[in-house]
Amino acid sequence: MRILVTGAGGFIGSALLKSLMGNPAAPEIVAIDLAERPTWTAADRVRWICGGVDDCAIMDEIFRDEFNLVFHLSSVPGALAEADPRLGRRVNLDASLDLLERLAATSCCPRVVYASSIAVYGPSSGPVGSRTPPRPAISYGAHKRMVEIALADHSRRGEMSGISVRLPGIVARPGPASGFGSAFMSELLQALAAGEPYCCPVSPSATMWWLSVAQAVNNLIHAGAIAHCGAVQLPALHLTIEEVVKGFAETCGAEQASLVQYRPDVRIEATFGRFPELDVADERELGFTDDGSVATLFRNALTQTNWASMEE
Repeated sequence: MRILVTGAGGFIGSALLKSLMGNPAAPEIVAIDLAERPTWTAADRVRWICGGVDDCAIMDEIFRDEFNLVFHLSSVPGALAEADPRLGRRVNLDASLDLLERLAATSCCPRVVYASSIAVYGPSSGPVGSRTPPRPAISYGAHKRMVEIALADHSRRGEMSGISVRLPGIVARPGPASGFGSAFMSELLQALAAGEPYCCPVSPSATMWWLSVAQAVNNLIHAGAIAHCGAVQLPALHLTIEEVVKGFAETCGAEQASLVQYRPDVRIEATFGRFPELDVADERELGFTDDGSVATLFRNALTQTNWASMEE
C-alpha cells in the first residue's frame, strides 16, 4: 500500500504523519508540503516533496506513483482565503479538483479522505450535522463544499472511494495560528498551560465545538479504514469558554485560570462563538468519536511536556 498526505507539514498533517509512521507495518508514505522536511521524518519511511499542490510540476512528480490511500489536508486557512481570494481559490478549489482528476485517472480506485470544514454550514440556529443543508458564508466554506461535491461525484462513478470529513475547531495549535479566525481557542489553551495572562476576544458564554488534534487524527485514520462514502461531521465537545476555563481550574488549579480576562469582539463572537449543538448520531454509529470530557480534551490537545508540568 502507498499513502499520500498533502499538507503534511501543517498542524494536523504533521500529527497525522507521526501517527502513520508510528505503525511498524506502515506502508510507503509520500508527503507534500511547502515546508522543508521535518527532522523527525525517517527518509526510509517517508518520501518528502517540498512544494505546493497548485504546482503542476510538483504534482507530475508525485504522480509517478499510484496511491491506495490519500489524506488531502492542504488548504489556505479561511481568514487568509478571504483576504486573498485568488490564492484561496487556486489552492482550496482548483488544486483540489485537479488532484481528484489525477487520482481518478489512476487504476487503483484509491480511498480518499478529504479534510473539509464546518465552514460549509454557514450561520445556523438549530442542531447541525451532515444532513444540514450547507449555506457557506465565506469563500473557504464554499470551496470546501464544491470539493465535497466533486469527490462524491468521482465516487459515484467508481473512480475512487471518497469521504469528506468536516473538521470542527481543532486544538491546540502551537504559536500564533495565522489565518485562522478561531485561533483564540488554541491560544486560550496554550496560555492556560503556560500560566500566562490571556485576553479572550469572545465572552465567557461564547460556545464552540472543541476537538483535540490527537482525536482528529484518530478520526481521520478511521475514515481511511472504513468503506463509508460521503460527508461526515466529526463529533466534538460543545463547550462555552467559561466551561473550558472552569474545567481547567478544576483539573489544574484556579490560579492559572484567573489569568483569563475578556474583551469580546462582536465580529469574532458572531462568527465563532454561537455554535449550536451537533447532530452526530450517524457518525457515532460509524465509529467516530470526540474527546469524551474536558479533562481528556486538555490531555489530548496539549503537549505531554505542558501537561506534565501542570500536574506536578
